Amino acid sequence: MASSLDASTPVYPLYISGLNVDFSKSKKNVESAEVRINDLRSSTSMKSGAGKVLRQTFSPPMKFSPGDMFSLHVRYRKWYGIRHEDIGFEPDDMFRECSAGEYNKVHKNITIIVQLSKNPNIEHAEHAAPSSDGTLGLQPTTDEIFRNCPQFRILVIGKTGVGKSSLINYAFGVQNATASHNKPGEVTIDQELISPQNNKFVLHDSKGFEPGEEDNLEIVRDFINRRRKMPGLKDQLHAVWLCFEIPCTGGRLLETGVEQFLTSKREGELGDIPIVVVFTKYDKLLVQVERTMNKSSFKGLSEAAIQDLIKKGAENKLQEVCVAPLETFTKSSIPHVTVSTNKNHKETLARLIQTTEKLVCEHVGIDASVMTSIAQRVDPGLNIKASIEVGKRKYWKALASSVPFKNRSMWDCLHVLHTDIVNVWNFQDPHDYLCAPEFRRLMTNMVDELDVGPTVNPNKHLAFGLSIVGAIAGIVSALSGPAAPIVVPIAAGVVIASWVYEVYQQSRPALQRFMKYIIDLTLVLQTLYLVSENQELSRRAIKLAFKSYHDSPTSGEVHTRIQEYDKQMTFLERADRDSLDQFIKLLQSYGIGTEEMSDLRGKLPAVDLSSDEPWDTVGKP
Repeated sequence: MASSLDASTPVYPLYISGLNVDFSKSKKNVESAEVRINDLRSSTSMKSGAGKVLRQTFSPPMKFSPGDMFSLHVRYRKWYGIRHEDIGFEPDDMFRECSAGEYNKVHKNITIIVQLSKNPNIEHAEHAAPSSDGTLGLQPTTDEIFRNCPQFRILVIGKTGVGKSSLINYAFGVQNATASHNKPGEVTIDQELISPQNNKFVLHDSKGFEPGEEDNLEIVRDFINRRRKMPGLKDQLHAVWLCFEIPCTGGRLLETGVEQFLTSKREGELGDIPIVVVFTKYDKLLVQVERTMNKSSFKGLSEAAIQDLIKKGAENKLQEVCVAPLETFTKSSIPHVTVSTNKNHKETLARLIQTTEKLVCEHVGIDASVMTSIAQRVDPGLNIKASIEVGKRKYWKALASSVPFKNRSMWDCLHVLHTDIVNVWNFQDPHDYLCAPEFRRLMTNMVDELDVGPTVNPNKHLAFGLSIVGAIAGIVSALSGPAAPIVVPIAAGVVIASWVYEVYQQSRPALQRFMKYIIDLTLVLQTLYLVSENQELSRRAIKLAFKSYHDSPTSGEVHTRIQEYDKQMTFLERADRDSLDQFIKLLQSYGIGTEEMSDLRGKLPAVDLSSDEPWDTVGKP
């Protein structure tokens, strides 16, 4: 049974914009189907036509609120007459999987796909991206991943007070992560804790192995073994974090229960499930080490040199009291990471996520490792890595072959590229602003608009972070007040570029536009990550990120480098894997690391992003 991290249920409604009923594998001859939400029925029934698939688009979308009942009333013909059947749905599952854009259910060989959105303004035509020839649209690769592995599933083990809640809050960008064992002796390890602020991970929580409480060790062992035997990747456990507070005042690190658990892992009783030992509260260790150091050793040193000296002392202490005892007992090197949730040490959380993602990739599977990167909210580099992994599976191959987009309009192609990239970044975007038509149009128009700008030296690579911070500072200083509207330089209300309606053909202009769109969107989202700091998105925040990238020198440099790169690589003549790899290297060269991200946030000017405003704001750009 799932519950939210803050023990609350989702407060937002869903909107049902479309429905597909495929009975091609069923012996039943379905004549019609009708959506029913409580006592409300869809205004029209879905009628069977050619083939054995029923499709219906709802305009406006049907509202589905928490607590509502959802069912499909199906009418089918038997040899002896007409029969009726009500197919019920599980509302909690529909809310949990809404971020994938659809909910799938199979009932007696009838496959039902419900198109979902949290935004009442995004209808099925926009969301499902129907192609220009009237067939169903290109399906995002992330949809396939979310069906196989909709969430990153993790077990966190540790005693009360070790810092688990803070660790989860910061690593996954949520608030009020709570333990599942609020009463002494109570263990609810099977309870699924899911946050409404980030539904891309499932937390299972267990208290540490206290002396005299051997039962908990068996509960954890049983839970891990039950989960690893489940057939579906979505139900399997993907990683375990075993948390210890760094002992700053002596004391034993490994209790008997911990030793028995690690022995089970070493002897293969827990399978290949990745287990990472997490040493928490590293900032407290640094304070203790500084207090015990001889201050005369600081004389004549710079502040940076002093901090390096303190860190070296802390590493020596950590090796002595944590790493050495751990490796002595396990008789091998076990993955371990030292972390702090202090704002000055956010890079430690990034190392934990990077270590976890690598182990999940090696021992669980690619889809689970992609979901690890999507669920986390501390390392934008992993979002870019996951975006590349998703893109290379199918649609980015269009950069070297026209097969994925054959007979599709450019708008359809850009639509699916956009959806995959946005899904991977996993922003807290309950209104789906990042998939709104206005934002898609802004990104599409920027592809051509920047091409008429000033010439940029392609051999000069600008520092992306400083370029963006400078642009943000210029925008904020030009505002009449901290909450004054932000005017984007390109109209969001209408698609200007006529080429988006053309059928895709492999050509130099088409390939350049795809490359520019992918990199532009990725860097706008990276800028949004910088300014939003895991807060719920507003259109104002998105407009600031868009305008900052657009106005920065980096945007012109990106387009110039793509044009020069295309000429040098003779892309059409060398449509091979090497061409795609070179493009990926170009994208990666603009990535911002976690440590740099923290430094840049310290340089940002104050600007109110909590309030919202329309996409199009009257004013002078």
